[in-house]
Amino acid sequence: MAKILSGKEVSARIKGELKIEAEKLKESGIMPGLAVIIVGDDPASRVYVNNKKKACEEIGIHSEEYALPADTDEAELLALIDRLNGEKSISGILVQLPLPKGIDEEKVINRIDPQKDVDAFHPVNVGKIMVGNYDFVPCTPAGIMELIAESGIDISGKECVVVGRSNIVGKPMSMLLLHQNGTVTVCHSRTKDLKEVTRRADILVVAVGRPNFVTGDMIKEGAVVIDVGINRMADKKLTGDVDFETAEKVASAITPVPGGVGPMTIAMLMKNTLKAAVINKEDN
Repeated sequence: MAKILSGKEVSARIKGELKIEAEKLKESGIMPGLAVIIVGDDPASRVYVNNKKKACEEIGIHSEEYALPADTDEAELLALIDRLNGEKSISGILVQLPLPKGIDEEKVINRIDPQKDVDAFHPVNVGKIMVGNYDFVPCTPAGIMELIAESGIDISGKECVVVGRSNIVGKPMSMLLLHQNGTVTVCHSRTKDLKEVTRRADILVVAVGRPNFVTGDMIKEGAVVIDVGINRMADKKLTGDVDFETAEKVASAITPVPGGVGPMTIAMLMKNTLKAAVINKEDN
């Protein structure tokens, strides 16, 4: 039976450390603040935004929510970002994705000041991740790296396979593993003989948004399996991209869904916000 990598437990410890850090920053005159923008009424986005607000309260980070109607035009959203870029009380800006049709996500991401881009989606921050000299890392890959470290797994020299090539998870994840001297393969919808590739992995990260996509027979005996997927099924239950039941029998360690990667993502957002507060204070 695989060891369960509980993001819930690790994130609770990290948030406890961040709370102490936030108090120290405030004592030194640095007041961390996070602005979260949500456009429209997507139920999943609302849950994520609420979780972020709750985490800010827990740690002691000032948070502001900007809930805009679904018919908000792009110019209005960009004007709000411009204003928040200039607000000294705001250290980090996060625009909840996806955005409604008619709004160019790339244009919106590019408008956020890179030093307030706590999601690390701005091209400047993406470029810094590529060269290994970064301030911010996208929250989900950063959380995964913490979980792997917590499990005592040394990435150096290991075969690492990332299934999924999104800008949010797959691509930055592959770079972080590479920076830790992993031998990295990125798989996607055009990959031939996917099962053959995934079965080579010592560390397998799955982020495709398809429930139970990776099954136990696609996993190498003793591999570490990181399931990034969160899919709501017809019975309202959450399930990952990995078939937990069959995977658990083969893997040496595995993340559950829920309670695995999800809580880590929020913890890393809080960490990025505190880091942004320090960076922005130094530049003012």
